[in-house]
Amino acid sequence: METGKIVVVDDEKIVTSAFATLLKVEGFSDAHFFNNPNEALEFLRNNTPDLVISDFLMPEMNGLEFLSKVKNLYPEVSKILLTGYADKENAIRAINEIGLYRYIEKPWSNDDLIINIKNGIERSYLLSQLRQKIEELEIAHEELEKYSHNLEQLVEARTADLKQTNAKLEGIVNYCADGIVIVDEDGIIEKVNPACENLTGFVNSRIVGSTIDDYVFSNKTFISKELHQFEGNELFLRDFHIKNPLCNNAIPVEISFARFNPDDKYKKFVGVIRDVTEQKKSDKLRDDFIATLTHDLRTPLLAAIQTLTFFLDGALGELDEKQRKLLATMQKSNEDLLGLVNALLEVYKYDAEKLELKKKDFNIYSLVKLVYDELKPLAESKNIDFSIDCEKQDMEVYGDKSELRRVICNLCGNAINYTQEDGKVVIRIKNEGNDLIFSVSDNGPGIAACDIPNMFQRFSQGTSTKRSAGTGLGLYLSRQIIESHGGKIWVESVLTKGSEFSFLLTDAVKQPASIGG
Repeated sequence: METGKIVVVDDEKIVTSAFATLLKVEGFSDAHFFNNPNEALEFLRNNTPDLVISDFLMPEMNGLEFLSKVKNLYPEVSKILLTGYADKENAIRAINEIGLYRYIEKPWSNDDLIINIKNGIERSYLLSQLRQKIEELEIAHEELEKYSHNLEQLVEARTADLKQTNAKLEGIVNYCADGIVIVDEDGIIEKVNPACENLTGFVNSRIVGSTIDDYVFSNKTFISKELHQFEGNELFLRDFHIKNPLCNNAIPVEISFARFNPDDKYKKFVGVIRDVTEQKKSDKLRDDFIATLTHDLRTPLLAAIQTLTFFLDGALGELDEKQRKLLATMQKSNEDLLGLVNALLEVYKYDAEKLELKKKDFNIYSLVKLVYDELKPLAESKNIDFSIDCEKQDMEVYGDKSELRRVICNLCGNAINYTQEDGKVVIRIKNEGNDLIFSVSDNGPGIAACDIPNMFQRFSQGTSTKRSAGTGLGLYLSRQIIESHGGKIWVESVLTKGSEFSFLLTDAVKQPASIGG
């Protein structure tokens, strides 16, 4: 195998140059570097790699598209995606979609990078060997049918090969740093590796036969439920924990499940459990840095806005039209930047679970009417038919009035902004028992089905065909607020017909007290 053939693709020459120096120092002699993904694909069509490393953001073709094409050419070759922090969720999605081996955030540690490169090459080699053995077994089967008189001898030879392959796989499983578990669709554990024993703090005999929910838990769902309902072949779960009784700590983990008997009616999965403690610490340090930075930006921004206001109000002398226009532009830019800083602070508070909701009873219709009155001039400027549909105007709900107002304002404001002139926007408020259902519908351009899953993701701006001018945090923050209330937010849309954004708050409606009795 030697050091393996490596292909590196990044549109920045300084990155490929750095890779070339690093790989040469580490003794990788068969490495090829490209600044254009199409040129890399042309090379790959005639050269079989052992590892492919690609940047995520590239002008002609992004990393996900490029690695998807690589997967079509070489399904078993390990693929590593280089991402920025903001693209982390895209990298996680790539694990399921294109079988990504690893994603590495920029800037990376050279030591960690070299370890992942070596492990990726080893993985490609083992998968290739496994595929070769499988093909050899298929050939052996044909030979058995053709040469039945020599059946026993052929079986012995192929069995020896199979034992050798299984021994290699058993070695990989036993010495893998990640926990590996085999479960059925009900979450019943059939086998675990030593790393899984270390994570849970229990021996194999104690774990086998019990359910995975006894060891791995989340506040949102059960693994057995996810497995039972899942119809695909691969499933990735985040925000789970293992409570290890030996250290009395809740260990944060991420789990990748792959179904290994897709042709059978009764599903079985192999799961890889990864301890993400260090990753969580790194994420927290990064988030704390962002929070501190954005917080410290607010004071000078407010001072700048106030100073510009003094100028515009004439407190420091009369201004001519050119000066006033320039200062107004500066003030608007500072106000936009302050809005972005405030949005980042709010997102951080929800992500870090540092924001406590201030729940109380309030009239939902009055709150919606307040938002409606604020947005009505904007709707009238576009001649939009803007209305509220609410049968129970005395409906009382329990929640954080200020945070829910933020969600309602965001959803209604988006509906008006994306609806053409002479359009229609309708706000609907209703309840089903104690559950509140709020929705706002429009007859705007609609959203493509492929874009709907990304609408509530962080920094998602517009659609794949059109980007908005906003921060991409409004819908993400709305989702955080609704989910913190124990609710659900979603969108239904049809291209050229319009969209409807809705949220549900369970057990939020206060029933009126009965009279008499």
